[in-house]
Amino acid sequence: MRANHYLIAILVGIIGFAGGFLLANKLNRSEFERLRAESDSSKKTASSASEFDLSDEEIDAKLKEAADTPNDVQFQKQLGVSLYRFGTMKRNAPIIEKALVPLKRASQLDPNDKETISILGNAYFDIGYFTKENGSLEKAREYYEVLLKARPDDAETRTDLALTYFLVDPPDLDNAAHGFEEALSKDPKNEKALQFYVQTLAKQNKPEKAKAALTKLKDANPKNPAIAELASLLERPTVQ
Repeated sequence: MRANHYLIAILVGIIGFAGGFLLANKLNRSEFERLRAESDSSKKTASSASEFDLSDEEIDAKLKEAADTPNDVQFQKQLGVSLYRFGTMKRNAPIIEKALVPLKRASQLDPNDKETISILGNAYFDIGYFTKENGSLEKAREYYEVLLKARPDDAETRTDLALTYFLVDPPDLDNAAHGFEEALSKDPKNEKALQFYVQTLAKQNKPEKAKAALTKLKDANPKNPAIAELASLLERPTVQ
């Protein structure tokens, strides 16, 4: 694995990218139990090692129920969010893709629901990250841009928008850097923005600016676990 890919993996493990990883960490047992209880499956309770799991049949049964009640906005949203969180926890892009169907219905039924728009953006983001597919990252960008029209001071969404430029192949470093700068103008101590801003500047061969950004990260949180790896990155002659 190339050094920059290794660093990306480390940063993902430390902080997550978009809300998907963060939401997955908050996923509690009750959501899985609700999905399972509502399904028509008659399976016996699984062993503790597989309690947090859903079969394709169970997922498809719930999706059919959602298709049969297309105007139930609450059910569409709850199902979409639960499947999305389950898919991110499993790092399973096909499951996240299934979550898009009820989420889009929910958004069409209630276009002013910013939470659903955010989750749709995060879902496309995670699909793009898991599959290394530019189109999904570009689609995530569309949802983030819609969200920022309503919430221009949202530093987290600005950071995620910048990451869609950072992660495409080849990366659009100019737009990524601009996006991280916009996020940091709203929240100067945003650790996720600072971490990826450092790496973006390093890849642009701007070592002094990268070092300055790393100093700001240290000031924001001296115990941030990415600091050592980022410092090592800046010691290399060039960053690919």
